[in-house]
Amino acid sequence: MRVNRILLSSALVVVALVIQVSVLARLHLPGAVPDLLLLTVLGLALVYGHVGGALVGFGAGLLADLAPPADHAAGRYALVLCVIGYLAGLAKPENGRLKSATGPMVVVVAAAIGTTLLYAGVGALVGDTAARHVGLGSLLFTAALYDLLLAPFVVPGIMALARRAENDPLAETGSAANSANISSGWLSSGTGLKIGGQRGGLGSLKTKARTRTARVGRIKGVKRL
Repeated sequence: MRVNRILLSSALVVVALVIQVSVLARLHLPGAVPDLLLLTVLGLALVYGHVGGALVGFGAGLLADLAPPADHAAGRYALVLCVIGYLAGLAKPENGRLKSATGPMVVVVAAAIGTTLLYAGVGALVGDTAARHVGLGSLLFTAALYDLLLAPFVVPGIMALARRAENDPLAETGSAANSANISSGWLSSGTGLKIGGQRGGLGSLKTKARTRTARVGRIKGVKRL
């Protein structure tokens, strides 16, 4: 990954994790907790692709596994977000631009459900049965609902920041200057200015011809006298 991708992804993941732990987790909403970290990974994966999405997801999940008050085995959420980031990156548009909001919303719902199922499945493998006591159906419904309501305020902004970080301002300035130079060069060598110059040249030639004709007429007049 590029340096700008690493810096931006790290900053966004840390901010999302802090907000999720300190604010969203304390709302005590029924069922699941709105997963701001998941939405951040999805927004970056839709811009960086499946490889970048997998790397960002693994790093974000590992940070969530180690950050307090984590009460599960380290690496569990890292595995889940790595898989989700990879799959979400496969939905990246070819031209990098989304034509509608339907695609990202479908990705968000599928990721919310997939994250909950994978997390519960990995927990079952390591002996964590907390999802059974809470109710898996309730977790799936609330996770998809909360993430879907939060996604329009998070995912577009994350994608816009990621796209802006991908562009080099110096390169844009240089290309703009080159295009300006090309345009000015094209205008300076354009047909309009050339025609104007030719008109000026024809005008001077006509003036010279008239002067010569007048001189010739004078000379002939003198000779006739």
